[in-house]
Amino acid sequence: MLAAPDPANLIVGILAAGGELIPSAISVLEAEYGPSDGRSEVVAFSFTDYYRQEMGPDLLRVWVSFAALQPAARLAEIKLATNRLEDRFRTGDGKRRVNLDPGFLTLYNLVLATTKNYAHRIYLRDGIFAELTLVYAQGRFQPQAWTYADYQSPAALSFLSGARERYIAKRKTRG
Repeated sequence: MLAAPDPANLIVGILAAGGELIPSAISVLEAEYGPSDGRSEVVAFSFTDYYRQEMGPDLLRVWVSFAALQPAARLAEIKLATNRLEDRFRTGDGKRRVNLDPGFLTLYNLVLATTKNYAHRIYLRDGIFAELTLVYAQGRFQPQAWTYADYQSPAALSFLSGARERYIAKRKTRG
């Protein structure tokens, strides 16, 4: 029998159409996945206009990590759940005000879940794909050719480095 991979650290990128939505989004995520154990600074989302038409201008980005480690096989399940959680924040006309991007951080990488297929993404199940977003090599997270600009930003890389250190400590306490 093959050994199961080590559990991963759940990371969720939150994109919000206003700073007041961030604490609410974190609260909803904590109700689902337990307490968070870290969050990045809030940064202006000026990396692309992709979400502007649906969510409006002046978007904010923050990343949150969660204390409880997750089985790697849960990535698609968590993406499906975060898609449903986004619905709690929709406007009356159905536009999103919060976008939730879950991913799993391990010793070696950050893998994000997405509903969008592309050449570098691997199908998991139920319309969910996995994307190898960052690789940890030579003492730091390294972007891939397709890594989104916000995941290459100093705020993201600093946060993820700290989350990786917490992940290492969590693994040690698990035995």
